[in-house]
Formats: sequence, C-alpha cells, structure tokens
Amino acid sequence: MFNFFKKKSQLAEEKIKEEEKFDNILPIQEYLYKKTGITFENQESILISKVKIFCKKHEIYSFETLLSKVRMQRDLDQELINHITTNETYFYREFKQIEKLCTLVKEKNNPVSIICAPSATGEEPYSIAIALLEANVPASHINIVGIDINSEALEKSKKALYSKLNVRNLSEDILQKHFTKKNDLYELKENVKSLVHFELRNIFDASFHTIGKFDFVFSRNMLIYFDKETKQKAKEILQALRKEDTNPVFFGHADLF
Repeated sequence: MFNFFKKKSQLAEEKIKEEEKFDNILPIQEYLYKKTGITFENQESILISKVKIFCKKHEIYSFETLLSKVRMQRDLDQELINHITTNETYFYREFKQIEKLCTLVKEKNNPVSIICAPSATGEEPYSIAIALLEANVPASHINIVGIDINSEALEKSKKALYSKLNVRNLSEDILQKHFTKKNDLYELKENVKSLVHFELRNIFDASFHTIGKFDFVFSRNMLIYFDKETKQKAKEILQALRKEDTNPVFFGHADLF
C-alpha cells in the first residue's frame, strides 16, 4: 500500500515537471518593459531566476501561464512588479543636490510642491523634508509627493521605520530631533511624516499627467534601469511636471543620457 502511494506521488511530481516551461522569458521581459520601462537585456539570467521563484511561490509552472494570469489578475500583476523592482536606498543620498534644493526653496520664500519619482521606501522624500526643516523652511511651505510602482515599498514608506544602515549618513543630532529609537530601528516622527504624501503611480501610465504640476522634480537612480529611448521618454514626462521650465529636474549622477 505504501509503495502505491509513493508511486502515485512520484507520478504527480513527474507530471508537474513535464508541465514546467521556463524556457522563454522574452514575453515576460517584454510585458514588464511595457509596464515599467525597465529593460532586462543585460540581466536576463537574474530576471529568469526572480520570475521562476515568483512562479513556484504561486504554483505556476510556465512563463506562458504566468503571463496569462497577470494580464487577468491585477493583484498578481502588482505583486510581480513588487517582486522584480529594487528599492534599496538611504537618507541624505547625493546630499549636495538636496542642499541645492534647499537654497532654491529659501530663495522662493513661498510654499513649494516637490515630487520624488521614484520614492522607493521613503528615504529620499523624507530626506528632503528633514533638510528643509533643518534649513529653517517653515513646515507650512513644504508639500512633497512620493510616487513608486512598488506597493510594498510605499507601505514601508508610510510606516517610516528604518534600520541603522538606512540612517547611517544622519548626524546624532538629526536622529534625536526627527526620529524615535525603537530597539534597533528608527521611527520617523509624525511632524516629518506629515509633510510627505505617497501614491502608487507609474510615470508611463496614460493618466499620469493628472498628478499635477510641481515646483521641483526629483528622479534619481531610476533612469539607470531604462534603455536610451525610454530614458528620453521618461525625461520628457518628468520635465513636463514642472510649473516653470526654468526650474531644474534633479536626476541621479548615474542617470546618464
């Protein structure tokens, strides 16, 4: 009897293996490119590995089946995007640009709106908020919107709970002033959190223009994932967000055109 069930189990495993078809990542690659603008041409093996893990987690045994499911199931589609996008960053990254922004904001001496695209897990928009407060810009003059295509990253942004690695560039004075220590983590205080609003947005969606116009645009270290054509398209979309054409768009040092 035991052998009978063992053979039956082996047959089931063999059937699953026969159904596995992970030989052609190209349709998934093209789908993700159209959805996110991210090109994986030089990272195909990494993409295959990530998507295979995702498939097996959901008991999907071919790229073709996955493609069919994500087109039909919005939640699964968003989960796949979350799975393949990277969101590692830290506070006060490329700080000279943030210093430049603070100078421009103080010169205006008026309320300003700022967008961070992408905002990842919140370190950049919160860095801007902290730096502006430290530069004695009134909180009433600060309105920051952080956007990202990764819903999990946005949830982490709203919680604003960070590790020592995330805050490694901040002084002890800033940590004490703007964070509450919770065991080994640092929670951002509400007066800073309230200055930033987060939205799940994709700059390539047709409806993206409805987000409005901003005084300043930050988009650092997103374009590095795009090919030349998509970089140019993204650049034009981001430039169109400005209220005034003379205001700069802050791109990352790695975002070469």
